[in-house]
Amino acid sequence: MEVDDDNSPTSAAVPDGETTVPTANSTPVQPPAVPPAVVPPTIAPLPAVVPPIAPIPAVRPPVFKPPVPQNGEVKAVDSDSDHEDDGRATAGEYEISEESRLVRERQEKAMQELLMKRRAAALAVPTNDMAVRTRLRRLGEPITLFGEREMERRERLRMIMAKLDSEGQLEKLMKAHEEEEAAISAKAEDIEEDIEYPFYTEGPKELLDARIDIAKYSIVKAAARLQRARRKRDDPDEDMDAEIDWALRQAGNLVLDCSEIGDDRPLSGCSFSRDGKLLATCSLSGVAKLWSMPRVSKVSALKGHTERATDVTFSPVHDLLATASADRTAKLWSSDGSLLKTFGGHLDRLARIAFHPSGKYLGTTSFDKTWRLWDIDTGMELLLQEGHSRSVYGIAFHQDGSLVASCGLDALARVWDLRTGRSILALEGHVKPVLGASFSPNGYHLATGGEDNTCRIWDLRKKKSLYIIPAHSNLISQVKFEPQEGYYLVTSSYDMTAKVWSGRDFKPVKSLPGHEAKVTASDISADGRYIVTVSHDRTIKLWTAGNIEQENDMDWTEG
Repeated sequence: MEVDDDNSPTSAAVPDGETTVPTANSTPVQPPAVPPAVVPPTIAPLPAVVPPIAPIPAVRPPVFKPPVPQNGEVKAVDSDSDHEDDGRATAGEYEISEESRLVRERQEKAMQELLMKRRAAALAVPTNDMAVRTRLRRLGEPITLFGEREMERRERLRMIMAKLDSEGQLEKLMKAHEEEEAAISAKAEDIEEDIEYPFYTEGPKELLDARIDIAKYSIVKAAARLQRARRKRDDPDEDMDAEIDWALRQAGNLVLDCSEIGDDRPLSGCSFSRDGKLLATCSLSGVAKLWSMPRVSKVSALKGHTERATDVTFSPVHDLLATASADRTAKLWSSDGSLLKTFGGHLDRLARIAFHPSGKYLGTTSFDKTWRLWDIDTGMELLLQEGHSRSVYGIAFHQDGSLVASCGLDALARVWDLRTGRSILALEGHVKPVLGASFSPNGYHLATGGEDNTCRIWDLRKKKSLYIIPAHSNLISQVKFEPQEGYYLVTSSYDMTAKVWSGRDFKPVKSLPGHEAKVTASDISADGRYIVTVSHDRTIKLWTAGNIEQENDMDWTEG
């Protein structure tokens, strides 16, 4: 008979750890029953499907909080029950830490930015700055911000378009603007349907006449130059190397012959007359002065500019000279010091000037990003030429008269055909502004110098740079070829020196130190006997070869 544990008197509640004591009225003691075999508690079967593992956060694992006991229950610590609770844990029992949440927000923001950049990269954004401004205006955005550059403005437009594209508004806005443009263009076509415009800007009749005159002049000069070159090549008595060696020896013997104070202010330009009997200089005081050669004695002062003078040059044909100034004008003077004409039209200060080889035209460069061609006889502006993205500084005419080279602060030198008005060469190579240019008398070499301290020699036939001369330790202010045959080249620099270079292999021949400040300009006399340099130290220095000085002394003694 089974014992009913629930109804037995001994089944009263007894505290844990205490034993029951039988009383007198208790039932007879029965023999002890054999206890059943101890069976270990059954282990819950493992689930067939492994529960999904919660994603591991980037910084620290989620904190597991056990359920809070209710109604005074005390949860016993039992490893088996812990495992069972782990297996039945739900997602609601996980709590993300604040640090992990911030990390996730940063990741989502970075992903959104990446997608925005990818979308922006796929959009077509105009490259022209004016088109970028127009597009910004159409989208209702400011066309420029304070201190914003062109590339920054274009990138801002790209991001604005990408944002609108992500919001689904870009196509709608662009479509509305296209419809407006189509309506405006349709009206314009109705008004101007019979008007045909040329693809070029028509110049005055005087410019056409000047182009024809320049073409006729250049044909004769080019033919004479080529004939002379053929004769030197074919004549067995002509020894080119010997001539060049003699000229380079003369240049190597250059010594300082004379030094003269030129003005109270720094000097900015100098030029020899065509016969070499006069020297012209200009300074920051705005005054140009004429000096007699070879003793550099003052002859006259040319006063007329209201601002500093930037350059001076003699005509290659007549006894005339021209000056340029920061007052935006160029002036034409006679050799006796009288003012003949004033050329006004530039919108900013002038830099360098040069006469056309025919002596009929004057070229001027300016910080208004243009160079201009003037008629000497009438004082009329024949040509206003654009083409540089920044200020134009240097100008030089080809000896044939057919070409002109301009260079500027955009680190570019351009060669223009005066007969057609076209830019035939864009010489890229300098990494900083180009300040000086000079054509060689051989007809196919062009020298340029600039703020990158180098002088480059360009071959117009090959349309590339032949030599790069690391000429000075500071910027090169001017370059000049020897005017007869181009046997040597002179560069002046802000490192307070001028240097002579071989026209054959462009190796150094002679350094001309002596100035105490930066050298701003230099020139070579027509016969190649003298070199003059001017500087911010206010001095004019005249350099001659030693044997020339001896010949002059012999002539004076004989006289």
